[in-house]
Amino acid sequence: MVVIKAKRWLDKDEFREVMKIADYNGYERGSGPVFLFNIEKALKNGYGFEDVLSLAEELGLVVEDVDELKKMYERVSVRLEWDNRSGYVKLYVPRIILDSEFRSFLKNIGSRYQGVVGEEVLYRIIPYKLWDVVTYFETRGLGIVDEQGLVKEKNLPYSIELKNVVLRPYQEEALEALKKNNYRGIIALPTGSGKTLIGIAVITSLNKRTLIITYTREQMFQWKEQIYRYTSAEPGIVGLIYSGEKRLAPITITTYQSGYRNIREISPFFDLLIVDEVHHLPADKFKYIALHSIARYRIGLSATPVREDGKHEELFPLLGGIVYHKTAAELSSQGYLARYRVVTIKVGLRSDERREFEKLRQTYRVLSGGRSFNEVLKLALTGNERAKMALRIHSQMKMLLAKSRAKIDKAVEIASKELEKGNKIIIFTQYVEQAKELAKRLNAYLLIGEIPAEKRKRILEEFRSIDKGILVVTTVGDEGLDIPDATVGIIVSGTGSRRQFIQRLGRILRPKPGGVEAKLYEIVLEKTPEEYLARKRKRMDLDEFVN
Repeated sequence: MVVIKAKRWLDKDEFREVMKIADYNGYERGSGPVFLFNIEKALKNGYGFEDVLSLAEELGLVVEDVDELKKMYERVSVRLEWDNRSGYVKLYVPRIILDSEFRSFLKNIGSRYQGVVGEEVLYRIIPYKLWDVVTYFETRGLGIVDEQGLVKEKNLPYSIELKNVVLRPYQEEALEALKKNNYRGIIALPTGSGKTLIGIAVITSLNKRTLIITYTREQMFQWKEQIYRYTSAEPGIVGLIYSGEKRLAPITITTYQSGYRNIREISPFFDLLIVDEVHHLPADKFKYIALHSIARYRIGLSATPVREDGKHEELFPLLGGIVYHKTAAELSSQGYLARYRVVTIKVGLRSDERREFEKLRQTYRVLSGGRSFNEVLKLALTGNERAKMALRIHSQMKMLLAKSRAKIDKAVEIASKELEKGNKIIIFTQYVEQAKELAKRLNAYLLIGEIPAEKRKRILEEFRSIDKGILVVTTVGDEGLDIPDATVGIIVSGTGSRRQFIQRLGRILRPKPGGVEAKLYEIVLEKTPEEYLARKRKRMDLDEFVN
């Protein structure tokens, strides 16, 4: 029992406020009213231990046993515990405070009831909701027992600062936008605009222990190299986690795959989560990383965060919405990216290819029953045999178009002319066989998935060092690789998605000496779905894709 005494007479409002934390117990002659502290009332009205002491000081009250008051609050504190086997936070809630409002809150954040442990009720919460829980505790005046330090500040061992670089105005704006949103949100900027540097600037601004997720190993090494190049970080502060190395450090970089496998073990050690190429995160496997991270600060980086399947909406609760974006056109007009032009070259199918394509298209129409592609896809997923066959025919149609001889011949013609002009050219294709043929006919560098990482690095270094030349890449070059500057891009085949188109355009947008204009050729087959997709991309401003 904790007695609270007033040294003077309390007015009506003061008396009402004290009654929010205590019960009236009479009047003491020569002094004033006497109260008995009521912890249930105090908690219901949002009064924590420090709040009670603050009220007592403000009104001139005497709390006769502060130690006992503290013990009362400790007995109703919520305990946190990390379960690295499941990757969830365990929440031990004293039964005395588990009222209907508390139960409703726990239900709304998706907690799971686990049972009763003595005088406590055990719940399991998904880690990214931890900060909602902490905020709720604070508003109700609840204490937190956090022996593992899950919610304590996780600072770097020493402060690091930017060096050897000055942020561009739009990079400063992006950093400021993140600060205003409590370092939560997605930055959408074109390829070549320096998104990595913005992420590094966030690290130096916060100086919190940081987990960085990259899509490829190459990106992981690029991040490490740039952190050391552009900050005062000393050797050893950056660690990598992947198949070839597993070193946890104050700043740890890992890939999506390794992050998925290790997040349950490493989650409690970081306050800042940076996810590169964040448009990949909504995949069920990768989304697990953000769900099971307890980082209070979290940012995403991407040239194309908006997904055509609509799953980008799943990013916003996990990381925050898009807090800042600039288009390629805007940065180009300001001189930060090259001026560019997209040139659509139409070619025709050969007569034998046209006959085969029309035959496949007619078969597809019959099998699909006039349904849209998405409807056919949904049917196939239910096991419908006709729909599954229709998808196979659809795939054959796409393959026939992509590998058309006319497209390959036209790509060779354009690349040869641009090479004669002294340009550096990147040819983008979807298929390995097509890439090999183009590289052979043009005596070009070849970059495909089966080439070992060390050889890839040598190829990119050689291509970077020459004044003119041709590099042929498959989808391995769409993301993750630090492709050297080029003046010309040629798209021979692809998925047809706006995202891939924008990623490939970004490969030629780094500023050129003398303000040389970049050109992106897209070779499409007229009177086929490729022509329709090209028109559709032009109807939509590419640079507004992030809106």
